[in-house]
Amino acid sequence: MQSWEVTDDFWSRVEPLIPVRERVADQLYARKAGGGRKPKDPRLVFEGIVYVLRTGCQWKALPAERYGSASAIHARFLEWEKAGVIEALWQSGLAEYDEFEGIAWR
Repeated sequence: MQSWEVTDDFWSRVEPLIPVRERVADQLYARKAGGGRKPKDPRLVFEGIVYVLRTGCQWKALPAERYGSASAIHARFLEWEKAGVIEALWQSGLAEYDEFEGIAWR
């Protein structure tokens, strides 16, 4: 297994932190519901983010054959960062590590 691959166990802990995208009923949209491309699967997006973070590659260097549009992955990363998902993942990871190993907080 590669260091950037997301296991089912890891995804099961991450998935509850990912916000669900919903249309706002009273908002005016440029397109009808169902128009345009379907959003990428959240797990695929997360795997793309982990790939960039673990390999250190640039967003544009994401393998398109695996993840599709790098700009779509990056846009969702920015959306999740703004929504606090990345910070929540960090805090969750720290709490889990603290349970197993203990963190010297001083």
